[in-house]
Amino acid sequence: MQSFATLGLNEYQLRTAETDRLPRQDLTLPSLGLVGEIGSLLSEVKKKQRDSSAYVNYESVVVEEFGDTLWYLATIARIADIPLSLLFAAHAASSCNEITFSALQPQQVFQLNTPVMQFERTLLRLAAAAGSFAGIIEGGSYDADKHAITAQLQAICELLIVASNEAGVTLEKAALMSLDKSADRWPKERKFPALFDDGFPEEEQLPRILSIDIYEREAKNGKHYVLQRCNDIFIGDRLTDNIMSPDDYRFHDAFHYAYAAVLGWSPVTRALMRRKRKSDSRVDEGQDGARATLIEEGVATYIFGVAKEFDFFKGQKPGDLSFTFLKNVRQFVRGYEVDKSPLWLWEEAILQGNLAFRFLRENRRGTLKVDLNRRSLIIEGLAR
Repeated sequence: MQSFATLGLNEYQLRTAETDRLPRQDLTLPSLGLVGEIGSLLSEVKKKQRDSSAYVNYESVVVEEFGDTLWYLATIARIADIPLSLLFAAHAASSCNEITFSALQPQQVFQLNTPVMQFERTLLRLAAAAGSFAGIIEGGSYDADKHAITAQLQAICELLIVASNEAGVTLEKAALMSLDKSADRWPKERKFPALFDDGFPEEEQLPRILSIDIYEREAKNGKHYVLQRCNDIFIGDRLTDNIMSPDDYRFHDAFHYAYAAVLGWSPVTRALMRRKRKSDSRVDEGQDGARATLIEEGVATYIFGVAKEFDFFKGQKPGDLSFTFLKNVRQFVRGYEVDKSPLWLWEEAILQGNLAFRFLRENRRGTLKVDLNRRSLIIEGLAR
């Protein structure tokens, strides 16, 4: 998590502007977003009350939802040309222009494992206030009434402080989490992390440069299968779709090579290339073993299923893929080294893998060029 001695509200507002990807700069969409996030808070409380101890991660999810709510508040205020500190000024311990989050909650708060009834009621009041604000915005009543917007938002902020105190959440922690979340998805500067096998012997590293020919053959029974060739040596098994209705899944190894190229992670590719990290038995078993291979196959299958619904992300560019989808992908690999990879890097791997897959679907053959140094996978035509 990013570290600030004290995070100022206006500083936070400036930082949220760096990750604003809303298609229009008016109040309609962020207002609906604000209502949605408060609705998500209500939903999490309902789940916790319904499922009790069976619902895990309640505390972290609530902090995240408070952070998302703050993000939309800051965005609405910025578009309306209102400093975020002005919305919370009545609750600050000082009258400075730049108010810190810690000044809003000078008292110590205690984490609550179970939501209390008062918190539930406050959330309902908060939802009602946000819904009223969004409805008036949608009606166009506030287009030129900055004073009215400010008053409505101040009322929402007052309830937000009350709700966070009742939930045992500091708004500063929520704000910092939202900044980390944004940097994970839309960083100001895209800097590749170190490769996971840096420092291991060269023979245990994924090949930094790799060229693989992938092409389709037809068997005598009319079925089609895919072969792979690297340095004139055939690798892997003959692949078919393994499904009642063919969907070209037999070309899915393009995904694995994309994970290797962009993420620097692919137990499947390590097994194919015999590059397991045998010099460290814990890494060999825990990161490169059979279970890790099955996890990667599960990731590839999940991504394939989603991508198939969206024409394998044709026309999509970095920043376009669903935040929730990317989070679900990374959830698959919790506990493995690649769960430290940022969401933007996962998106790069997914888009490059699907680009190669679409080429193979159309041409039935191609040469994959894997370059871990540049974190890229490109595909070229392969002569018959």
